Amino acid sequence: MKSFVNEDDGTMGFQIAPMVDVVFVIMLFFMVMAGAVKVENELSTKLPGSAESSSATEFNDETIISISDEGEVSLNDEPFDSPESADLPQLRATLMRLKENADNAHQPAIVTIVSDAHAKYSRTIDVLNALAAAKITNVTFNVEEE
Repeated sequence: MKSFVNEDDGTMGFQIAPMVDVVFVIMLFFMVMAGAVKVENELSTKLPGSAESSSATEFNDETIISISDEGEVSLNDEPFDSPESADLPQLRATLMRLKENADNAHQPAIVTIVSDAHAKYSRTIDVLNALAAAKITNVTFNVEEE
């Protein structure tokens, strides 16, 4: 029987075609990745990091005015005026001093009104009038839930 394989040689020799295919695949990979890196550089994103500051960060103090369901007004848990007083003279004077101190410190005067759910609306208006007389404009509202 005669075989078709050259028994004398035994080696197939160096095959150049598969090597060329591998080089083309690697070259294609690097060309695609180079385009992706270029796109990432075009995005102007900044990753979060530690920011260095030469001056200290100051936090603004918040003043809380509480209005109870009986009409009592408290500034930072300290009661002011009587529930029958519509003018709130003590609160108004304290708010004027607060605004003056905030202006001298170049800080905004921040006030939060925390009202009971059953407080009269007219009492909230009395507090707003005292804030307006003190020229305080940074006011937020909060209602205590039952």
